[in-house]
Amino acid sequence: MGMYESFARVYDTFMDDVPYEEWGRCLTRLLKEQGIGDGLVLDLGCGTGAMTRLLAGSGYDMIGVDSSPDMLQIASEKGRDGILYLQQDMREFELYGTVRAVVSVCDSLNYVTDEEDLFTVFRLVCNYLDPGGWFFFDMNTLWKYRNLLGDAVFAENREDCSYIWENSWFEDEKINEYDLTLFVRGGDGRYERFSETHYQKGYEISRIKELLGRAGLECMGIWDGYSTDKAGPRSERVLFAARETLKEKTGRN
Repeated sequence: MGMYESFARVYDTFMDDVPYEEWGRCLTRLLKEQGIGDGLVLDLGCGTGAMTRLLAGSGYDMIGVDSSPDMLQIASEKGRDGILYLQQDMREFELYGTVRAVVSVCDSLNYVTDEEDLFTVFRLVCNYLDPGGWFFFDMNTLWKYRNLLGDAVFAENREDCSYIWENSWFEDEKINEYDLTLFVRGGDGRYERFSETHYQKGYEISRIKELLGRAGLECMGIWDGYSTDKAGPRSERVLFAARETLKEKTGRN
């Protein structure tokens, strides 16, 4: 099965502890601080559209891009609210024009496990940003993979579904392998078993800044998650802010 193909069915159930509303308020504040109070905003790796809908509710004209048709189907079922959803791989996404800002939340970019592919994503973001446009995205840190996730096992049991999530950390490759086993109760009361394997890569913050720079994006801030604190050595999730600089300097559009 492809990534999130079966997990899409229960994704929102297991992600109900993610503080999307808090994150949405933070992103809205950051956008407005840069004078972006409306207009087109892209949610890259939008999943079932939780953040996409929140930002649409804050007055932005949203585009959601995700590679999973199952995730996008669920996003559409929850209401489009004028949102344009596109099924595209973030490594080769295409838009109809530029946008004022791009956001990517919930460690979507950690799924890009090849460094040059991540550079390609950054380059595409730069290409589709308005001159001086902004890119806000979060990533899991190496510290989190090494100390909290790597080689740990998590399990959770809900009324209609449960999971076992086994992690394997490969230090040389900086890759975290997720073996996910799901048990989902069907309409007949019996449980179906699904298995998926996902991969995420941990990156040094300094390397992310270098890749952004190569792509024409200047890193303007790095925070400890969606707080106002600066990222530190034990940050589990970091939020980056980057600004488009190529078109701003050359006047290209």
